[in-house]
Amino acid sequence: MERPSVARMYDYYLGGSHNFAADRAAACAMMAAVPDAPLMAQANRAFLRRAVQFLVDAGVRQFLDIGSGIPTVGNVHEIAQRAAPDARVVYVDVDPIAVAHSREILAGNDRATALQEDLRRPERILAHPEVTRLLDFSQPVAVMIVAMLHFVPDSERPAEILRTLRDALAPGSYLVLSQVSPDLRGGTPEQDEAERVYQSTDNPLWFRGRDELTALFAGFELVEPGVVWVPEWHPETPEAAEHAEQAVFMGGVGRLGG
Repeated sequence: MERPSVARMYDYYLGGSHNFAADRAAACAMMAAVPDAPLMAQANRAFLRRAVQFLVDAGVRQFLDIGSGIPTVGNVHEIAQRAAPDARVVYVDVDPIAVAHSREILAGNDRATALQEDLRRPERILAHPEVTRLLDFSQPVAVMIVAMLHFVPDSERPAEILRTLRDALAPGSYLVLSQVSPDLRGGTPEQDEAERVYQSTDNPLWFRGRDELTALFAGFELVEPGVVWVPEWHPETPEAAEHAEQAVFMGGVGRLGG
């Protein structure tokens, strides 16, 4: 609790209450450097909401949300189960306090659970008893890795992690990715200061551009409009996509064919 957690900082940006003094101090330092940080987080959360609704409309009823943080303020189970009460959701996060909060929030929901595990160990996630209890991998599953990959450097081989997850999925499954991109603000003092703030956590930032993020969808067919600034992905109104690059997050959705 004395060291900032990126999951709890994100919760603070979104107006949640599951955070501690160290998280709020780091989040405030980030907002001092990048005043739009809460708006960026909100734009990314709105992308998640639209992506989940798209997936439910496409018939998906199983969701594996890795790096989920704390499932509050409009997260996957709320959106999916409101539209499809039979939807099943497994949240995965490495932060034990975030997982504990998640389990409290999900108490009584027998179609959603949270477990502590690390994205960098996808085999352990796929074999976890709670995952195999709730999710049937012979049927389509949506894997959500939203606002997470910027904490996984290339040295930890994100493409191999995603390949392992992809190989476990049935045709008709989906992959949802988003992360911060340097394509607009790369090399600016804002980016440098953001990197400095996150160095105080256990998860320093690793920026990727559009081409790098697109490459991580290898084996999936990108849903139109591809990898874009998150407000541009299926916006609810044309106005919602104006100045989309200011969101700093890029994202996309891919479908596994076959």
